[in-house]
Amino acid sequence: MLQKGIALFIGILFFATTSSVFAQESNRLESGKYILADISVTGKMSYNEQTVVTFTGLEKGQSINVPGEEISAAIKKLWKLGLFSDVDFMVNKIEGDSIYLELAITELPKLSDVKMQGVKKGKQESLIKDTGLTKGKVVNENLLTTTKNYIENKYRKDGYYNTKVAINVIPDSNAVKMVVNIDKGKKVRIKAINFNGNEKLSDGKLKKAMSATKVKAFPNPLRIFKPSKFIADKYKEDLDKVISKYKEKGYRDARVVADTVIYDAKKNMVSIDIDVQEGNKYYFGEIKYLGNTVYTNQQLNQILGIKKGEVYNGVLLQERIANPKPDADDITNLYQNNGYLFSNINAVETRTANDTIDFEIRIVEGPIAYFNRITVVGNDKTNDKVIYRELRTRPGQKWNKEDVIGTIRELGALGFFDAETIRPDVKNPDPATGTVDVEWNVTEKGSSQIELQGGYGGGGFIGTLGLSFNNFSMRNIFNKKAYTPLPMGDGQKLSLRLQGSTYFQTYSLSFTEPWFGGKKPIQLFTSLSHSKQFLYNYSSRDVDRDQSFTISSITMGVSKRLSSPDFYMRLSHSLTFQYYDLNNYNTGLFTFGNGTSRNLAYTAELTRDNRGRNPIYPTYGALYSLSFRTTFPYSLVNGIDYAELRNQEAYKLKNETGVGYQGANGVTVNPGDYVNDSGNRVETYQEAGLNDSKFDQKRFNWLEYYKIKFKADTYTKLAGPPSHELVLRALAEFGYMGAYNSARGLVPFERFYLGGDGMANYALDGREVIQLRGYPNQSLSPVDATGVQIGATIYNKFTLEMRYPITLKPQASIYALTFLEAGASYANFKEYNPFDLKRSAGFGLRVFMPAFGLLGIDFGYGFDPLPGYQQKNGWETHFIIGQQF
Repeated sequence: MLQKGIALFIGILFFATTSSVFAQESNRLESGKYILADISVTGKMSYNEQTVVTFTGLEKGQSINVPGEEISAAIKKLWKLGLFSDVDFMVNKIEGDSIYLELAITELPKLSDVKMQGVKKGKQESLIKDTGLTKGKVVNENLLTTTKNYIENKYRKDGYYNTKVAINVIPDSNAVKMVVNIDKGKKVRIKAINFNGNEKLSDGKLKKAMSATKVKAFPNPLRIFKPSKFIADKYKEDLDKVISKYKEKGYRDARVVADTVIYDAKKNMVSIDIDVQEGNKYYFGEIKYLGNTVYTNQQLNQILGIKKGEVYNGVLLQERIANPKPDADDITNLYQNNGYLFSNINAVETRTANDTIDFEIRIVEGPIAYFNRITVVGNDKTNDKVIYRELRTRPGQKWNKEDVIGTIRELGALGFFDAETIRPDVKNPDPATGTVDVEWNVTEKGSSQIELQGGYGGGGFIGTLGLSFNNFSMRNIFNKKAYTPLPMGDGQKLSLRLQGSTYFQTYSLSFTEPWFGGKKPIQLFTSLSHSKQFLYNYSSRDVDRDQSFTISSITMGVSKRLSSPDFYMRLSHSLTFQYYDLNNYNTGLFTFGNGTSRNLAYTAELTRDNRGRNPIYPTYGALYSLSFRTTFPYSLVNGIDYAELRNQEAYKLKNETGVGYQGANGVTVNPGDYVNDSGNRVETYQEAGLNDSKFDQKRFNWLEYYKIKFKADTYTKLAGPPSHELVLRALAEFGYMGAYNSARGLVPFERFYLGGDGMANYALDGREVIQLRGYPNQSLSPVDATGVQIGATIYNKFTLEMRYPITLKPQASIYALTFLEAGASYANFKEYNPFDLKRSAGFGLRVFMPAFGLLGIDFGYGFDPLPGYQQKNGWETHFIIGQQF
């Protein structure tokens, strides 16, 4: 109001000035009508003269009264623009009935630069953006006032109740610079919260109900995410939560009769006094349903879950009728998920007798609604078909709220859009025709990633180049016009990764088509990889290129989304062939140093994944997976007795001719003696060349094994608004590897290695690396008699992780976490003990940027000693690159 008053006063002042000018001119001429011959514009301005004249609304040849309404209206139009600090009309000359006017204006200055003082550098850019202080902005009193008010209110909402803002404007040539001085002051803390009149519920229970208004306490480790600060709006919301707590306990008539906030300026703290009136405790009486034809009373009672005689709970009653959670099990969702978009359900008290309340749940079912027009807006790169095929809301289908929520998750899981901004706009709901339109709004984000890094690991320098195009278009690979800079938009994924050092190189290429054939959600995926490692001496840092190990592999598979029991189920099948070639590679990693092995394995995996809508920061739902990986059971059909294989091979090295002969070295070889490749006699079969290495090479010519794994990964929201939800993650994993033939034994490949960050790095033996923070990488795996790690055939692991988002913006998603973990691995099932676990705890940070993927750091403390040691392992630092936990 003050701003409008000032503006009105200035307008009247200039109108009076203008009127006086015409009054002076009228001394020399008669007032009356004139033809406007011309308007000249003078003064400093950035607009051309004709533009300013257009702003006035006056035109040459126009008939005007002098003085009159036309001139007054022109002045008002110029003032409303908010571009000028001075506006003045004058008469240049009059010729007959023609009049020539001069418009003198002074333009308001424009902003050339702005500085924020008193806040951290990282906050300055967001404040400048939020206040709209962009270069070239016209600087007027309104801008200064709104900027000051916005910043003060922003910090007051964060608990800085005494924030003060002062703005200085400094001339800068034909513009001005703005310096914004911000004094946030200290946060207003809460000294005490006192309740009066409460007898049924204790002060502690009522204070606990106030989720955002907390008393300052030292120290309180449970209050990491709920510090003490007074925010007026949050305080008012918490008063309502106090009443809700009473309603949960049966006190329907409870109310806050008075509340007082007392501010102590010296201590910058407030004390709060709250007077409550509890009323009587009530119980549920008869609950009747009116208007229901689709569902029976019995069916609705099962959803409501409230029985006569139970303590009245108004909050529970409302949640069972219409829960604000989109996937809740309530009566409203029951109707909404079966087409009844226009249904309306309310609980009405019909009778109160003593302490008992009877209810009628009145239901207006309305007509069944069908999806009519389905549109998508906001996608510039992603082709429409990629989005439409993920939609569960199809024209002509019955309205289903569950399908709407499911679509939000499916679009978020694509990774092409900002999951936090995906929303369905329900338009044109028409009960008469039973139709509704839905417009899906998406905001695209960068989906391709580049990984470029170098560092020391495993005793040498390691360089990595990774490219991942997550919204690729293979059909446009030869279309030059589609390269902007790459053909994108079809939802395919193409990944290329190169990693190498002085002693190993790894190359891999993978491609995924999520909708093979374009009609059904059948995912086709394939990958190729080749790795080569030379023997490396960690002491001398020498590389022996005469000793090497290579592995080449190819994988092809299909994965299909199932429609039963729900859309979250997926079944995948894959076939993998790996070729291992060892050339004088005697390291203890394998039981043979020369030879080859082949691994042809089939994997089937059943998963159910309904984790939230944001794959980076899920807030609800769970991932369950059960997988079975197996090779062909060669030993069951090849007729080889592996228990006698060593003896059979040894017999081949004996002189079984029945006659003796003289060897090349002159020593006589008798029947039954062992001989080497030169035909000379030796004392043992090992000297003849038959040792465990050669025996194992024959055993593992084709790998034979099976693996079973189970994983449960759940997410539960604990507290907080949608943009800052505190989430508990609970994870359990189990893995087992077995052999079809005990005489042949377990293969040295494909085993489980527990401990550390969970990243496989350059291991080439097909091992599965299991994360357990607080311990060195892969340090919790079994070893043989010589101390060499041989990997585990069984493991279990458990994790509890608390997550809190710092920001979930498309440019970067950042969240902090704390964790508790425990796990163990075993060489065989006989050694398995589910209660003998290695434990750890710690904290960490995750940063996800679309261009670089996931980056993170964890600090974990191992409470137990490593195998072979006595003292606790202590602190370990883990760096996470490109891996989601």
